[in-house]
Amino acid sequence: MNKDKIFKLAKGFRGRAKNCIRVARERVEKALQYSYRDRRNKKRDMRGLWIQRINAGTRLHGVNYGNFMHGLIKENIQLNRKVLSELSMHEPYSFKALVDVSRSAFPGNKTVITPSEKKGLSMLV
Repeated sequence: MNKDKIFKLAKGFRGRAKNCIRVARERVEKALQYSYRDRRNKKRDMRGLWIQRINAGTRLHGVNYGNFMHGLIKENIQLNRKVLSELSMHEPYSFKALVDVSRSAFPGNKTVITPSEKKGLSMLV
């Protein structure tokens, strides 16, 4: 890279990293490595966030994430995790319909104690 391009990329850096070519070149190269790595990490982090949101939504209806996804696969419902997380947050009635479909498809989803029943059981003990 030529000097002008390095200084343009180093704009906003602190200390000599913005105006000394030798330091700026090292900092810019490292910054480009970080950006390359973090573009992939961002996808990984978003997938984890979607899974957490789906899991929270399914547990409100008494099903865990793994059984919910297994039921959707058995019913051949091909919605990705991003769409499912949006449904769980913004369309709770549509998401409940999906949970019900998943519950009917997978027998492991049928006998689940809901959170409200768990509170009642703890009071009896």
